[in-house]
Amino acid sequence: MNDSIILGIESSCDDTSAAIIKGNRILSNIAANQAVHKEYGGVVPELASRAHQQNIIPVVEKSITKANIQQNAISAIGFTRGPGLLGSLLVGTSFAKSLAMSLDVPLIEVNHLQAHILAHFIEDANPMPPKFPFLCLTVSGGHTMIVLVKDYFDMEIIGKTTDDAAGEAFDKIGKIFDLDYPAGPIIDRLAKEGNPDAFQFNKPKLGNYDYSFSGIKTSVLYFIQKEVRKNPDFIKENLYDLCASVQKAIIEILMNKLEKASKELGIKEVAIAGGVSANSALRKAMQDHEERSGWNIYIPKFEYTTDNAAMIAMVAQLKFEKGEFTDLRTTATAKYDL
Repeated sequence: MNDSIILGIESSCDDTSAAIIKGNRILSNIAANQAVHKEYGGVVPELASRAHQQNIIPVVEKSITKANIQQNAISAIGFTRGPGLLGSLLVGTSFAKSLAMSLDVPLIEVNHLQAHILAHFIEDANPMPPKFPFLCLTVSGGHTMIVLVKDYFDMEIIGKTTDDAAGEAFDKIGKIFDLDYPAGPIIDRLAKEGNPDAFQFNKPKLGNYDYSFSGIKTSVLYFIQKEVRKNPDFIKENLYDLCASVQKAIIEILMNKLEKASKELGIKEVAIAGGVSANSALRKAMQDHEERSGWNIYIPKFEYTTDNAAMIAMVAQLKFEKGEFTDLRTTATAKYDL
């Protein structure tokens, strides 16, 4: 891999992030989070785009300073074109275009989902990168899919959610339990103290590799309503067990389809990516399958699982090598197919 220096910019949702990569080594990876959404129980698009406008210049400046480079050392600028919240994406796209124009360097558009998968090729993401072809379970607040990765830019979605994403299910169930947003990491933490077999929840029965999470959300809601009528303190008294049982059900849904795909396609190189791949129970389930099914598993470093610019810079580096640039007419897009 060449030694070109690339600035990556990520602004698809509520984190403003900038990173500098040299070859496949990350020199800096800076992010500014937006606490403003917590009180609303979810990301408010208008507030997100305003916060990006405030954060983007200091975040980019800090990434350049931390990488210990001069601005004129940058060979190209990679940015998230989509998918994501349009207002948020517009901030990152506009800034990337302006900076590329002022530095007179090429502009590289990046697909956010592709970046989650290709984060595995950052130098310190794994002890070893995955070998092609591999399966990648990509799970986040907005997406849940199994991707067959044949090469860096040859990917096929073989299974996806028909309704809610896994991360969305965690957050919506967390709301039923009266937990703060985002609820996924809170459920993960509380589940460690609970009994995962305390309660049983309905799991979908889809024949292919597709997922569905709306059923488990409804199952939890009806169960809680019924129990709270009998005992108003039911959630408080059983919170640890509820979190452990919900987490177990969601992880089993995810792993059952991944195992089915691995078996039927004969692929034992298996990776996870996206924000939910930080979940400790999912990581443990992957490790269990490594022992039981002979998988070679790839779990990225924690900082490369959530939305971050390092993964954007990694894809931009790979595209830079191929000379795949975009021009200033490019526009942000909320929907961007893999």
